[in-house]
Amino acid sequence: MQKADNHNYKVSGKNLGVAILLNISITVAQAIGGIISGSMALLSDAAHNFGDVLSMVISFLANRLAKREATEKQTFGFRRSEILAAFINSSTLIIISVIILFEAVQRLVNPVPISANLVIWLAVAGILVNGVSVLFIRKDSRENMNMKSVYFHLFGDMLISIAVLLGGIAMKYLHWYRTDSIFSIAIALYLLYMSWGIVRSSLRIIMQFTPEEIDVKKIASEIEKIEGVKNIHHVHVWQINEHEMMFEAHIDMSEDINVSSFEEILHRIKAVLIRYNIKHSTIQPEFMVDDKKQIIY
Repeated sequence: MQKADNHNYKVSGKNLGVAILLNISITVAQAIGGIISGSMALLSDAAHNFGDVLSMVISFLANRLAKREATEKQTFGFRRSEILAAFINSSTLIIISVIILFEAVQRLVNPVPISANLVIWLAVAGILVNGVSVLFIRKDSRENMNMKSVYFHLFGDMLISIAVLLGGIAMKYLHWYRTDSIFSIAIALYLLYMSWGIVRSSLRIIMQFTPEEIDVKKIASEIEKIEGVKNIHHVHVWQINEHEMMFEAHIDMSEDINVSSFEEILHRIKAVLIRYNIKHSTIQPEFMVDDKKQIIY
């Protein structure tokens, strides 16, 4: 039930910075190459790479913000900034995927002959740059939702570059001008599928929904079994980021006890919460308070 503690995991800003510089270079190269060759596929890939650069810059800034200490004005610091970045990045990837899907269908219906040599060489460059970038941030993407969204951006762009390469080869040697459109449609559908998961997860955190793995009623039932606890109500469970869960509740005591006695009960309550990987809690003790005793209120 308890997850590994990734609370203190640190994302490498240096690796992300290198990936940003690599993708700026390939974006410029593909944009120029697309104009010279007349290839819409290259221009689309350049536009997608430009979106990657923007997403990585947003992620880089979010990563820097997340490391700032909490203050009186920002009591949680900027720890949720990476979740916002993940939501923005995955949302833009969905938009870009829809645009690519639309353009690919148009090109499938009306194929246009283009200069294939430049397309092939720049596609190879795109594969290398995005492949190296993916390797740079692969480790971070396993532990950080923000970096995972960037990883999918770069991995998706590498797949698109492979499709552009295959399309370039097919156009050069077989004159199959619909090939890159078919690959692009498949890749766009894949990116839509992968991005939706991140959008959904990040939106749940932004909206402060109860984490999916948490059963509030089960936790309440376990706490109410503790000696001295009469009732638990006004329960809220939410996430600050993908690793930190918060819990707050009102506890109705069976007797009018002193603070030291409540501390013993509180220790047992926290032992229950820790089994659910909840390490931050705010518990309000009550006795004979006239209010609604609903779990959720």
